[in-house]
Amino acid sequence: MHTLLASDEPGPYRVINPLSDRPILLVCDHASCRFPKSLGDMGLDPFARRCHLAIDIGAGALTEALAASLGVTAVVQNYSRLIVDCNRQLMDPSAFLEYGDGILVPGNRNLRQADKNLRASALYWPYHVAISEQVERLGKVGPAPAFVSIHSFTPVLNGESREWQMGVLWDKDERTRSVFLEALREAGYRVGDNEPYSGKAPQDFTIDHHAEEPGLPHVGIEIRQDLVDDDEGVAEIAAVMHDVIASLPAKLGMKNRRITA
Repeated sequence: MHTLLASDEPGPYRVINPLSDRPILLVCDHASCRFPKSLGDMGLDPFARRCHLAIDIGAGALTEALAASLGVTAVVQNYSRLIVDCNRQLMDPSAFLEYGDGILVPGNRNLRQADKNLRASALYWPYHVAISEQVERLGKVGPAPAFVSIHSFTPVLNGESREWQMGVLWDKDERTRSVFLEALREAGYRVGDNEPYSGKAPQDFTIDHHAEEPGLPHVGIEIRQDLVDDDEGVAEIAAVMHDVIASLPAKLGMKNRRITA
């Protein structure tokens, strides 16, 4: 039987601080630009394999920094979103992106359903099962966790510059959105409310599936990539985000909140 990952390759995800009992769960769907060896370079040059189509630049490093400084649990995907995008429904064409921002992805052209199923079983579902396990674990040891999904966005898309430095994405949870919007604007950043992407859009599977359905406090955070594309930038943004995330349990009154589902 064909397998996607070799025995000497990293697993599909990492769990950071898997025993933390703090009521915060960080997730990063697009943390890596790693391709499985079995797929080669998917017909892409080195630039395309490291560009914003392949990875949310800086998002993985920011998630790791926040997990370390806050002492909270984080679940991080270990492979590129070009293999399968873990923040999409599998039936969404962009789950196996064929073209974006002027770049063709030959390795995703004319994929057979069996190829899609293999990628989903090797990378997509293990990642989402790991998130579900951490949500369940945290709900048993304390308040239902606040769910924070961390992404980054390219400063220029299809030739157009984005003015926002950060975006707060939300759909059902206005309270958590307000905490982030107010704190990040107070810190002096240009922050978009559901900009440059909307949390109400269907291309937001992770939050929809893991946070909205069980009613967890939740938010998606987008950081413009030029702010987190080096260690200094990551450290600066992490310091700001640390204080906002640390304030969530008190500001949301989470002490006595439990998962009921």
